[in-house]
Amino acid sequence: MKLSRPITVLCMAIFLAGLTGCATSRQHQSASEYIDDTVITTKVKAALFDTHDLSSSGIHVETYHGEVLLSGFVPSASQIQRAIEVVKKVDGVKNVKSSLQVN
Repeated sequence: MKLSRPITVLCMAIFLAGLTGCATSRQHQSASEYIDDTVITTKVKAALFDTHDLSSSGIHVETYHGEVLLSGFVPSASQIQRAIEVVKKVDGVKNVKSSLQVN
């Protein structure tokens, strides 16, 4: 049986959509978890920015299930420790991991 071109295209689109769905991240979050993490990220960025003895412009913040990952560059090793201290005090933060580096 020979399929017409539009049906073939439709079947291919459905097949590719299925593959794309399978290629999603292994780490799945519900919408509420994602929103909670977004709020935590915003609070962390604000806390870092409001800390006057910390150069936070080079710090990138990511949050997943309340765990905060800091990455980027700071001027000194003491700045890394200061950033971690500040982040640990933010409401909702369960753990802090740092891959900050001295620039």
